[in-house]
Amino acid sequence: MGCGNFFFTVLITFSVALITYNILISANAPLKQDLPGPSSRSTLLVDPVIKMPLERSRRSGFGKKRLFHTAVTASDSVYNTWQCRVMYYWYKKHKDGPNSEMGGFTRILHSGKPDKFMEEIPTFIAQPLPAGMDQGYIVLNRPWAFVQWLQKADIKEDYILMAEPDHIIVKPIPNLSKDGLGAAFPFFYIEPKKYESLLRKYFPEDKGPITNIDPIGNSPVIVGKESLKKIAPTWMNVSLAMKKDPETDKAFGWVLEMYGYAVSSALHGVGNILYKDFMIQPPWDTEVGKKFIIHYTYGCDYDMKGKLTYGKIGEWRFDKRSYDTVIPPRNLPLPPPGVPESVVTLVKMVNEATANIPNWGS
Repeated sequence: MGCGNFFFTVLITFSVALITYNILISANAPLKQDLPGPSSRSTLLVDPVIKMPLERSRRSGFGKKRLFHTAVTASDSVYNTWQCRVMYYWYKKHKDGPNSEMGGFTRILHSGKPDKFMEEIPTFIAQPLPAGMDQGYIVLNRPWAFVQWLQKADIKEDYILMAEPDHIIVKPIPNLSKDGLGAAFPFFYIEPKKYESLLRKYFPEDKGPITNIDPIGNSPVIVGKESLKKIAPTWMNVSLAMKKDPETDKAFGWVLEMYGYAVSSALHGVGNILYKDFMIQPPWDTEVGKKFIIHYTYGCDYDMKGKLTYGKIGEWRFDKRSYDTVIPPRNLPLPPPGVPESVVTLVKMVNEATANIPNWGS
């Protein structure tokens, strides 16, 4: 009996190790070997950038909700952690609001070990890439973390919202995807047509026109779980291949992994509704309006008259990078009069979260 249990344990351990090894080996294999079959997206040449009527996005069938699981990848840095805590506070506040189709939440922690916030935020521990494989570009851990989570976690919902730590949910989010299409925010700086000759290394002509590659990253995106299970390994392989190619790495820089997801989604024939109202990015977007997410990726610098001084540290400022090694204090000063609503809302929401999260500062 003891021998049987020992053999079974060894067999399971070996199987898990073999699966992980195969994934990592495939990431380093020639890219052509990893490309999926012919695209089923031949009739969908261009996705228009639209403002989708809310009633189209809410539900299908007889009032049945199409719940999505919110997943956020993060390291265990102070910088990522305080953002995740703020993000999770607002997720909880809006989860059960009107028109919400928000299901569960997971922080995918790719440090490979637990931290002290496991009880505060639902967390899945993912292993980082082997040392040196990310070449100093830590974002490459994101697709690998999603591969592990999708393989091992028990995800109840049929859809996934891929979000980021520096997202603040402004209002309840319905499932914006529809008819097999994902829902994604279009980024003006993701330009497949401009880089067609480069992208053909990863998206050959027999896969379809370059316009099949949407101008998106992996976040924010709502996509079917089964579709993402197919996309994620390709996303990892394509991103690693892009990083290993000096020409591609130089051209795409810090948005390389975003191109990796866009290409991989197209390779698997998963198109996206390009939804401009998904989020805003202060200070360039000045009103919250009907948007669902505030993405505070840019610094907000103003003089005391409310004039933007972008590129120059303002008399008043909010920049997440000011808090890379220490968390922001409670009760940050509000912007001066004249600063746009989007920036005022952002700071007020950070302040509310930090005022109500237990042990802030611990």
